[in-house]
Amino acid sequence: MRSTTTTGTGKAAVATLLSLMLASTAMAEEGPVKLGVLTDMSSLYADNGGQGSVVAAQMAVDDFKGKVLGRPIQIVAGDHQNKADVGSVIARRWIENEAVEVILDVPNSAVALAVQGITRDKKKLFLATGAATSRLTGDECSPTGIHWTYDTYALSQGTTKAISRLGAKSWFFLSADYSLGTQLEADSRKVIDATGGKVKGAVKHPINTPDFSSFLLQAQSSKADVIALANAGGDFINAVKQAGEFGITREQKLAGLIVFIADIHSLGLQNAQGLMLSSAFYWDMNEETRAWSARFIEKTRKVPTMIHAGTYGAVMHYLRAVEAAGTLDGPTVAAKMRDMPVNDFMTKNGRIRQDGRLIRDMYLFRVKSPQQSKYRFDYYELLATIPGDEAFKPMEEGGCPLLKQP
Repeated sequence: MRSTTTTGTGKAAVATLLSLMLASTAMAEEGPVKLGVLTDMSSLYADNGGQGSVVAAQMAVDDFKGKVLGRPIQIVAGDHQNKADVGSVIARRWIENEAVEVILDVPNSAVALAVQGITRDKKKLFLATGAATSRLTGDECSPTGIHWTYDTYALSQGTTKAISRLGAKSWFFLSADYSLGTQLEADSRKVIDATGGKVKGAVKHPINTPDFSSFLLQAQSSKADVIALANAGGDFINAVKQAGEFGITREQKLAGLIVFIADIHSLGLQNAQGLMLSSAFYWDMNEETRAWSARFIEKTRKVPTMIHAGTYGAVMHYLRAVEAAGTLDGPTVAAKMRDMPVNDFMTKNGRIRQDGRLIRDMYLFRVKSPQQSKYRFDYYELLATIPGDEAFKPMEEGGCPLLKQP
């Protein structure tokens, strides 16, 4: 029988190969922990998320001293162009080829739903700080998905209930023709039905449309008390401006169902005054919000939106959870994030439910008139604080499949 032995040269080759493999593994383990901000850099949501979300994420990393588990933290950014296919390609490339551990922001509900599916399959974290659709914690919920800042249910609850209490009885919906508009309208209709109101009609418009004239004329002819704008960003701004040009606001109220302070800044108080809206954050709430916002404004020269504040908070909570868990494993870190309370300048005593919904207070505001505003970005008057348990949909009503598991 023939025996085989390893020569000195062979042993050296094997040793070299093993050392190279170990060195490669060590380098991978010591490489940066990558967090991907997937956002709208160039279109209708760029002011609400965009580069501001990248800045907010980096602020959190800097405040965390730049390292976690002994490794440097790196923020990478991508522009999904408000296209689900583009967002999906970026998300897959980040996870499969570039070792990105968590994806953040995604201010477009259609893109967010696509990213939620990818991160669920890949067992990576998705912290939806910019998306609105309540489906992210409903039928599309994920063990590794956390819906951080706000959702369509909370926004519609706050704004629609408040306006109904002021005596509005009839409504007309002007909604964006994709997931955001559909969900905002559906959630608002439930509130209107519950308060005894009536929907007189509805029309959908293409995303990023420049001309709202035909849609607004239909809304005007309905004679509804309120025209509810179930759209966001540039679409919301253009609709409000054109409604004013048509004189619609003299006889009918406009209700913005998802409004950001960047939108109010673009509109100006003369056009936006009196508008009621719900938000998860306002920069001028207290000393903590003002201190953080002053830092953000210094870096960007822009007023921070609730997406920017939420992105900072989500990154900080994620990094704390990674440190506490001692691992980057997606499901393990997601579970640790659910276990830990959320406390920062934006959220006090927040908690993340099993369905992934962060429960925190929401706020109802009225936009000030130019005469009421006393200093830069002094735009909102606080009308009410809506407790988190009231603001967000009860978990058992959302239809999250995770709740059916033992």
